[in-house]
Amino acid sequence: MFPTLRLAWHDVLLLLLGYVVLDWVSYIHPLYGLNITPWSPAAALGLVYVLRFGPRAALALGVAILIADAWVRHLPAALLLWVGLSALLTGGYWAIAVVLRRRLAGTALFADLRGLIEWVAVVALGTLLNSVVFVSALSVSRLIPAGAWSSALVRYWVGDCVGIIVSMPVFWMLLDERGRAKLRAVCTTWRMAIYLPVTLLALWIAFGMGAQANYKYFYVLFLPIVWTAARDGLTGAVLGATIVQLGIIGSVQLLGFPAVTVLEIQTLTVVLALLGFFIGIVVDERQRVSAELRQTLRLAAAGEMAGALAHEINQPLTALSAYGSACEQLLARGDTGERLRDAIRRMVAESHRAAEVVRRLRDFFRTGATQLEQVPLSELLSAATALFADKAKQQDIALRIGDVPACTLLADRLQIEVVLRNLLTNAFDAVADRPRGKRSVSLSARMEGQRMVCIRVEDSGTGVPADLAAHLFEAFHTTKASGLGLGLTISRAIAEAHGGSLVAEAAEHGLFKLFLPVEGARPTIATGGADHAA
Repeated sequence: MFPTLRLAWHDVLLLLLGYVVLDWVSYIHPLYGLNITPWSPAAALGLVYVLRFGPRAALALGVAILIADAWVRHLPAALLLWVGLSALLTGGYWAIAVVLRRRLAGTALFADLRGLIEWVAVVALGTLLNSVVFVSALSVSRLIPAGAWSSALVRYWVGDCVGIIVSMPVFWMLLDERGRAKLRAVCTTWRMAIYLPVTLLALWIAFGMGAQANYKYFYVLFLPIVWTAARDGLTGAVLGATIVQLGIIGSVQLLGFPAVTVLEIQTLTVVLALLGFFIGIVVDERQRVSAELRQTLRLAAAGEMAGALAHEINQPLTALSAYGSACEQLLARGDTGERLRDAIRRMVAESHRAAEVVRRLRDFFRTGATQLEQVPLSELLSAATALFADKAKQQDIALRIGDVPACTLLADRLQIEVVLRNLLTNAFDAVADRPRGKRSVSLSARMEGQRMVCIRVEDSGTGVPADLAAHLFEAFHTTKASGLGLGLTISRAIAEAHGGSLVAEAAEHGLFKLFLPVEGARPTIATGGADHAA
């Protein structure tokens, strides 16, 4: 349930002033001089306050209704009667707020499609019941003719329902710090400078050109709302629906539309707003799922990087241990000169190196950031195969490095090591079931043009079937009982982030090709010469 906020005096003042101003602005086509109009945004503001601030806000809302009646409608009935009618309205809005509070779990009115449907159902049914009670009270009090009950009910219900559905989300966001930040972010984009003229054009087509065609072009107003919802999600939809609603009310007032026509247009406005909210929720949900998936892949990639990091950080830690032992020996001999200071400087340098490795891991966890450096290709492949040398001996696998161009990559060493580790691990798994003497894994590379190198990882396994190759890089698609199906997905993402690609070829043996751009490529060939076999 949404927590009740503390109602301060400035909140009360804002409610009183806002309700009266909105009631005055929306006092169009009033039925029998009452607050029965085809548009009632003041009800949305009152409902938001009761939802956020609880019973005290309900009392302030009742006072706001009385002030609006006195200032806008000059109390068309006895004061005591109008106090009772105001209490009826306030009680109805309080009942709607109580029902809505039971389903509010966070700071949003609705965060998914189910929440949107529930919210619309509660508002529509609640305003209908509230309208029945209020209009019946007006009829009993003889403020409306006996035969006008049904028409007054429809007009009052449509006005309240439309006003709340269209206006309540924007009021809710304006009264929330996070919501204001979202609205501010959308309003300050370059898209808003385009959206406003597009909305004005759509209004002109709907009510200018459309006036001569019985307003058959009203559907054009769907375009600006759909566009802003698709671009900025629910926040854009809320802002777009508000702007279009204001434009519609301004147009019908300027053109002098009759009350019946305004009522029909307001019904269509609800459809416009709900369509925008629907699209906005879908867009937000897609972005949320995409962000969660990226974070999942990032965490999985970080796990894969742990092995490369362990190898990377082992060197400075080993060096630190060696320099520390050297310092102890120098101090034991009483040597406090240049040799000791040099050993200490080296210890500090190695500690900085280790800290840099850890920092890169932290940055990758948080933002997926990479740090490019110049890495000789032969050095990179030699380091990758060295990690598997012991495993190759244990499993009787011939692990070789073939011909490698003498070129340098501009890459994140740790991330590329992750890719090579994944490919080599898969290659080792592919040849595990082969008979002894027929288990081989090899790395080689060759230039593809002047600025791209192709690293080939081949194994003597059965290869990748053509039907499997199409799905091999999909997330969570795996043929291993204990695999997550993320290794190749992460590897391809890393390759593409470096401006390259990763492909699997359907062949009689395993073959993966990793394409990466090179830095300072030279045409000479340097033979790897590494061979780790059983």
